Amino acid sequence: MGDKDKIEDEIVLKPKMSLMNGITVIVGSIIGSGIFVSPAGVLKYTGSVNVSLIVWTVSGVFSMVGAYCYAELGTMIKKSGADYAYIMETFGPFLAFIRLWIECMIVRPCSQAIVALTFSVYVMKPLFPECQPPEDAARLLAVCCICVLTFVNCYDVKWATRVQDVFTYAKLLALFVIIAAGGYQLCNGHTEHFTFINTKTEVTSLALSFYSGLFAYNGWNYLNFIIEELKDPVRNLPLAIAISCTLVTIVYVLTNVAFYTTLSPAEVLGSEAVAVSFANKLFGPFALSIPIFVALSTFGAVNGILLTSSRLFYAGACHGQMPEILTMIQAKRLTPTPAVLAMALLSMLYLTVSDIFALINYVGFATWLSIGVSVLCLPWLRWKAPNLERPIKVNLIWPIIYLLATIFVTAVPMIASPVETGIGLLMILTSVPVYVALIMWKNKPWWYQKIISKITVALQMIFVVVGKSKAAEL
Repeated sequence: MGDKDKIEDEIVLKPKMSLMNGITVIVGSIIGSGIFVSPAGVLKYTGSVNVSLIVWTVSGVFSMVGAYCYAELGTMIKKSGADYAYIMETFGPFLAFIRLWIECMIVRPCSQAIVALTFSVYVMKPLFPECQPPEDAARLLAVCCICVLTFVNCYDVKWATRVQDVFTYAKLLALFVIIAAGGYQLCNGHTEHFTFINTKTEVTSLALSFYSGLFAYNGWNYLNFIIEELKDPVRNLPLAIAISCTLVTIVYVLTNVAFYTTLSPAEVLGSEAVAVSFANKLFGPFALSIPIFVALSTFGAVNGILLTSSRLFYAGACHGQMPEILTMIQAKRLTPTPAVLAMALLSMLYLTVSDIFALINYVGFATWLSIGVSVLCLPWLRWKAPNLERPIKVNLIWPIIYLLATIFVTAVPMIASPVETGIGLLMILTSVPVYVALIMWKNKPWWYQKIISKITVALQMIFVVVGKSKAAEL
């Protein structure tokens, strides 16, 4: 083998992640701030504790069904980018770009900014026990959080996965402490809140409750985004998904049970941080440990979003739908440094927006809609490409069930909240002129191409990065 071939082999993303790393990526990405801070969203739309517990359970099962479908897609189309790669292979570049635009430019950076803000608020909570921490200080600390994790992800994938491992264990420990306290309360007969009283029967309320529940499980598909870096993906991807989704569902349901052994529905609805209210009632002087664990949880979640989202930028650039610099890999560290930096910079940009929570609400339905389109790839490819190698083959009843549930979960809230839906659709449609101008238009002026080429070369020299297609020229 010649020198050129050796370099070609070396300048790629290496499969460094084990099964345990895969499990911690999924668990760490799913469990962020939601279960600690605001399980009130489900209760608000169900009205009763028992129905809210049913919604939490069904949401977990629903996520498992989607994850099961993704296991076939991930082992059949072994490319980083997950649903973007699946839509690209199945329905072509236009629909794939729409998915890429919404996810890369709005949903992921907004989500990361929100979780980083939650991290900073809870780190500072012990210093401001009676009030909210200063907003500017919280944003500055959120920037520091993103910068630290950006360095870790640029330096070494193993470092990033170790961070994910440690902080996943920390957040699970916190939840197990809460569950154990709830179990003690149950043994003492505190079951008075587990009733069907005040249950809401409207279809729109039921759909909105599932919307809140499913949002808490968001992240079950994140390992598919980095499948090229997973060892033995045919074995480890479905195993990691099955173990993670089962574990998270059990933990979420038991944590909610624990909350309601101590807090009434009114207290849950009136609390900004349910886990803190729970701890204040039961843990006495140790109650301050909960904000610390929430901070650890959200730190790990920021890392999980950054680790997986940067691979989505990378995958889009490899298909020519993002700038070429994002396809490049750091020559010594073998990490997609430009893609990681792009994700971090967008997240910090959104930290300057006054109401980024409203922005994420506008496009929240688009996330589940696009996941539904990804699951649609499975039966479509069974029909159009029956001879593709499928190491895992799921029964078609599962994607059909998932698609019907997705239609219910997205269509009903769209009817119930037409203004938010309209704004979300307008944001999605902004992808169309971008696609026409930058991707469909092939014969761009020579001066434009020259400027882009010079910028790419300059950034390549600054970051010491090499494109896979260019590696053989070295």
